[in-house]
Amino acid sequence: MVTESPRATTASAEELRAHVRTLRADADLMDGYARRLLATAATLSGCPAAPEWSRPTLERQAAACTAAADRLRTAARALDTHVLNGD
Repeated sequence: MVTESPRATTASAEELRAHVRTLRADADLMDGYARRLLATAATLSGCPAAPEWSRPTLERQAAACTAAADRLRTAARALDTHVLNGD
């Protein structure tokens, strides 16, 4: 059976700018999550009852959040450039 893909629609410049704002806001959230994870890791490092794996795991998760924030900002810049150039 063959199905037809829906036709792509063209987003207005204002819709694209809204996506840029959303991407940037999401990047800020991811940075906030990274800070919270690192703060938790620092708190647990002084706690003798905390499992040994907790700090490295939280630090890896924080790094993943930071990397995601960087990618979101890269996407926002690319989309913003697209809007500014009228591509």
